[in-house]
Amino acid sequence: MLFVGIDWSEKWHDVCLLDENNKVLGRRRIEGSPAGFTRLQTLIAEHAEDPGQVVVCIEKAQGPLVHALRAAEYVIYAVNPLSASRYRERHTLSGGKSDAADALMLADLVRTDRDRQRPLAENSDLAEAIKVLARSHKRLIWTRQQLSNQLRSALLEFYPGALEAFGDDLCGPGALSLLKQASTPERGRGLSRSKISSTLRRAGGRNVEPRAASIQQALRAPRLGQSEPVAQAYGVTVVSLVGVLEGVIANIKQLEKEMGPWLQRHPDAEIYLSLPGLGTVLGARALAEFGDDPNRFHDGRARKNYAGTSPITRASGIRKVVKARFIHNHWLVDTCQLWAFAALSGSPGARRYYDAQRAQGKRHQEALRILANRLIGILHGCLRHHQLYDENIAWPPPVKAAAA
Repeated sequence: MLFVGIDWSEKWHDVCLLDENNKVLGRRRIEGSPAGFTRLQTLIAEHAEDPGQVVVCIEKAQGPLVHALRAAEYVIYAVNPLSASRYRERHTLSGGKSDAADALMLADLVRTDRDRQRPLAENSDLAEAIKVLARSHKRLIWTRQQLSNQLRSALLEFYPGALEAFGDDLCGPGALSLLKQASTPERGRGLSRSKISSTLRRAGGRNVEPRAASIQQALRAPRLGQSEPVAQAYGVTVVSLVGVLEGVIANIKQLEKEMGPWLQRHPDAEIYLSLPGLGTVLGARALAEFGDDPNRFHDGRARKNYAGTSPITRASGIRKVVKARFIHNHWLVDTCQLWAFAALSGSPGARRYYDAQRAQGKRHQEALRILANRLIGILHGCLRHHQLYDENIAWPPPVKAAAA
């Protein structure tokens, strides 16, 4: 076996080759280009004839280099940087660090501890493409929330009437369009009710007339504020933030449209979408993060552990504590929470299971995590047997006690 450690960076990568006896066979710094990868393959070919004999360790799970390594049919271990850091501390107490030393450390890690690491999943290109779309969609949602927070902070400084008018949802129907028209308190006071109503109506709002009256009243109410020049400057900031937010929201909607056809092309899409609570967006996120490598999860427990929904036990002496997992796939953990919440209205069995957890004293989020853990187990069974979700199989009706 040949063990290859690669310390990745944007411009170049440090490489170290070890044999099974921990002997350094070669070191090289290669550029991140086709020529650099050719140099890496040439170095590897000097010591191994079969790609199956080559085990690569790298702190990265995607990117052109990882794609090239996969195409070369090497066995790849994408190690969590935290795990790599802990392994480094086992062997180096001084705190010293260099790229070349990290490449050696990664090669040694996969030589000695690869049985404790998970090989990089062999997902299909379609699953990887869905992951790109799903993660891009999620990042834009995070960006929308960050921009919304910035907008709220600016309004709080000079225009509290707008916050009262639109509430917490500044991205709600018509809110951004009205803020663009009424970007300062002075412009807000001059906005007519008919103008507010027509804007809300174009945005698809409900209860337009009562809502328009409420917004106009909030905008015209006397408030403490800033001087006129400062208010005008804040108004320019508001218009700028609103423009960026509108662009982000439009791109979120476009990505949602794109995800549907991509998801439908996947052979497992029908199974995912058959489960209660999984629509196009959540279904795409779940499939993207779990992947479609049939050998990735040997049982339902492994899938639950990866999702972070299964609990962990901390025991010492007579003390034993069961806690939620702190380390998890953060792209997946909130997806499972949302999935569990959506399943409450789509599955009587899920609702019964959730209510039973609440009756035992579990808090809402804890009960949702336990429900998500159960749903992931059901998903694993459906995928393993290539069967669609069946409510009666997933949630057998409770057995009634026999009459005396």
